[in-house]
Parts: sequence; C-alpha cells; structure tokens
Amino acid sequence: MRSNHMTTPAGIYISIPFCKAKCTFCNFASGVFGADRMQPYVNRICDEIVAARVAAERLGARLPECGDSLYFGGGTPSLLSGLQFRQIFQRLRGEFELLPDAEITLECAPGQLEQETLDELLRQGMNRVSFGVQSFVDKETSAVGRLHTRLECEAEIARIRAAGVEDINVDLIAGLPYQTRESWQYSLGQVVNSDVPHISVYMMEVDEDSRLGEEMLAKGTRYHASAVPSEDESAEWYQMACEQFDAAGLRQYEISNFGRSGHASRHNLKYWQRQPYIGFGLDAHSMLATDAGAVRFANTSDMDTYLGKAASAFPQVGQNVVDPEFDVIDLERAFEESLFLGLRLNEGVNLQALRWQFGETMVQDSMPALLEVREAGLLELESDQARLTAQGRMVSNEVFSRLLITAA
Repeated sequence: MRSNHMTTPAGIYISIPFCKAKCTFCNFASGVFGADRMQPYVNRICDEIVAARVAAERLGARLPECGDSLYFGGGTPSLLSGLQFRQIFQRLRGEFELLPDAEITLECAPGQLEQETLDELLRQGMNRVSFGVQSFVDKETSAVGRLHTRLECEAEIARIRAAGVEDINVDLIAGLPYQTRESWQYSLGQVVNSDVPHISVYMMEVDEDSRLGEEMLAKGTRYHASAVPSEDESAEWYQMACEQFDAAGLRQYEISNFGRSGHASRHNLKYWQRQPYIGFGLDAHSMLATDAGAVRFANTSDMDTYLGKAASAFPQVGQNVVDPEFDVIDLERAFEESLFLGLRLNEGVNLQALRWQFGETMVQDSMPALLEVREAGLLELESDQARLTAQGRMVSNEVFSRLLITAA
C-alpha cells in the first residue's frame, strides 16, 4: 500500500463544546457547562497539544510537522475569549508549522461572537467562518432551541464580510419542526441572496439520545416533536436545495456541501480523502498513518473525565495497539474507507487510483457490489470512475451498507 501521509500536512480539529443553549436535536458532546470550566478546558487542550507528538510515536503513528487546515468546532467555539484563543494558537504554533495559506475555520452561532474575540482571531489568521443558521425562519429555529433570529443572521454575515472574511459557510437543516415546503423555499432564497460562497445542507436525523429524539420515540409533544416533518418531505426539500443551488452557481461537491469555485472546505475534504488529521478536546477524533496502515482514535466524550486526565489524552497501550479506544485500520479496511468516503464526493472514486494503491484483487472483489448498486440506478460507472447518482446521494447510507455487506 503506497502512502503519502508522511508528507501530507495534517488537518487540525479543536473541539470547543461550550454552548449557551443545547439544541433539542443535538447529541454531540457539547452542552451548557459552567463558565468556570472554560479556562481549565483551554489549559487542558494546550497540554494535549504539547503531548501529541510523543503520544503519536507511542502508537507507532506519524504526526505531520505541518498543518494546512485548522477547524474550531463545537459546541460554540466563538464563546471563548480572545485571550483564550491566543493561548491555543501559541501552543499550536509551538508544535506545528501552520502553513501560510492554511484554512482556519471558526464555527459560530449568529450573535455569539464578541468583537474582541473576532479581532484576535483575525490577527491569528482566521479566514473562514461557518454559521450554524439552520433556518431563516424564526419559528423553526426557536422550536429547536436556537437563540438567533433571521435579522441577526443577516447582520452577522454582513459583519464578518466587512471584517474581510470572504469564505463564509451557512448551515441549513431540512426537517426542522414546523418547517413546510414554503418556509424551506424561503430559507433557500435567503441564503442564495446572501451570496455566501459555501452552504451545507443536512436532512435532520433525530438521534434517539437527543431530547427531541426521545420525545419522538415516545410519540410525545414536548420539544415540538409532533411538528417534525416526515423523512420523505425532508428528502424532497434536500433535492430542492440541490437544484436551486446549482442554478445559482453553488456546485454540489459532496453529499451535504455546495460551494462556488475555489470555496470547498479544505479541512472537511481531508476526512473524505483519508488524509491525516489530529483532534484535540472533548470527543475529538483523529486518524494518523502507521507503517501498517493507519490508526483512528478518539478522546473521551465526558467532560469530567477529560479535565481529570493526565497531560496526554491518548490512552496508554504499551507496545501494541490493543486498547478498544483505538481502531487499527488494516489494508482491507483502508480500501473500504477509500471507497465509501470517496463516494461521498460528487466526483466519486477513480478505480485505477485504487488499483495503484491497494492492488487489483481488492478492486475486482468490489465489482459485484458496485455493479449491483449501478443496476439499482444509484451509481454511475464509466471509464474507471465510480460516482453516486443524484438518487444514490439521497440514500447514500443504504448504498454504503450494501457495498460493505457485499465486501464482507
């Protein structure tokens, strides 16, 4: 198996789990933690950054010296102060070379970014902001616990643009309580008119561990559970978004992501292209190359456990990676991941490139499954390029399951 992970710069993800309010549909490791935990949390992240290289070596993993993308996700990372961000950047630059053209992204809830924090982030090189708008209809955002209004969203987009940040993303969700075809059309029109260069659209998947999910399973009415649209409606609205964004010059390049030329999320592309990334903070995930392939690992999702751990968040495993918190990716797993992660991208997967990386046998073994989903109208296969059809992207999880079951 040929690998360029040694020279490929890493993507760096930093989890900031603090929120002013927890969305009812959210099951992420985030919440309304006390403000007294913010500085200890930042200190803990900085300790973890300093320990990362030694910890990676202990796993037999290769942690790149350089980073070309940095993503602050959450939660609501913008709740940190400018001084706290400065502390994190100082630690990062002490351990990694952030390349001059690195993409530096901040996830942000509209109305929750203080000016002094914005000023510090701009000094540190932040050049991309992702707004969790979800909807431009106040009734819909209020129903799931979002604190912003449509007017605040529009004002924040204008403010960030005036500050010199060109790369702006807006998240939308199809399937919020009280959403209708007409209200979804309104949100699509508003986001297109905002002229942001990147939009992410998600069909709401209500997890049973979220408050809204529990209520829906119980067939109750709390959290507006009875007002959630059907899955068929959400799917129809997603398709509407695909068509309207394409007409507006926002090309779909991944199942949930649309952008103008040159504005794809470079950090997220690392996940889909299986490039190395390292995560710091609560429930942060990582994938690094090893001589045998790769290793995936994740931090704890419990805040008390995370803050109480020693200087390294990486579990101690001795000579062999046998701890259940680690997932060793062998050649066969790497091939499967390359196939289904690559198929998330509209350009799809080049089978000749897979042959070069993994050998002819694995590609040949996957052909019956690929041909099966092609016959179902979910995949196009021509000139060694496999890509999902529009219908295949709508039911992508089913496609990936069929590919993996057949491969197994």
